Parts: sequence; C-alpha cells; structure tokens
Amino acid sequence: QVQLVESGGGLVQAGDSLRLSCAASGRTVSSYDMGWFRQAPGKDRVAVAAINASGGRIYYANSVKGRFTISRDNAKNKVYLQMISLKPEDTAVYYCAATTRGISEFNWFRPYDYWGQGTQVTVSS
Repeated sequence: QVQLVESGGGLVQAGDSLRLSCAASGRTVSSYDMGWFRQAPGKDRVAVAAINASGGRIYYANSVKGRFTISRDNAKNKVYLQMISLKPEDTAVYYCAATTRGISEFNWFRPYDYWGQGTQVTVSS
C-alpha cells in the first residue's frame, strides 16, 4: 500500500503558475500509474492528468491541455503537476492518486485505488 501527500497549492492570480508535488511512501511510486484529480466546490471530483509507471503514456483533460504538465521522478518517489496560465475555473482541491490497474486512453480518468488528502489551489481573477 502507498501513502500519498500533496503539497504546493496556494492562492495565486489568474495567469500565474504553480507546481504541485505528490510524495509517496510505503511503496515505491514506480509500482503505480499516477493521476491528478481535482474537485471544485459543489462539483464532482474529475481527472486532470495521468501518467503511467514508466512515464511513457500521459493523458490530460481537455480543459488543461497545453497548460498543465504531469511528470514523475521515480528515483525521488514523486509525481508533479506543473500548472501555467492558471484560470479562476482551475480553483479546486487537487488530489494525487495511484493505481495498479494499468491506465489507458479508455480508463485513465476513472477513480484510482489510493488517494492523498488534497491541496487547495485558488486562482483569483
């Protein structure tokens, strides 16, 4: 089992950038496909980006393509979400998640097995 802890959230202005980090413990993150999800107030949690264990397959939600970049450093047991050109609609709690199911274009956005506690991102206009 893996434990996930997110960091890097905060309050920024529209157009700013943030980098979220997800630190894994318990088991090496290289055993998992990883994803970032977000949940805005009053809305369902939705997938933002995902990366498979080797880093060779990456997926993004249409709403963040070209602005967000997911990456991973298996040696450091970390996953990152670089966010640029942030918009007020990006405001949400961002969650790091892990799964062993093997993500693909057909399932990368479905709920994962393990979750972090979330980090708040607030983008002011």
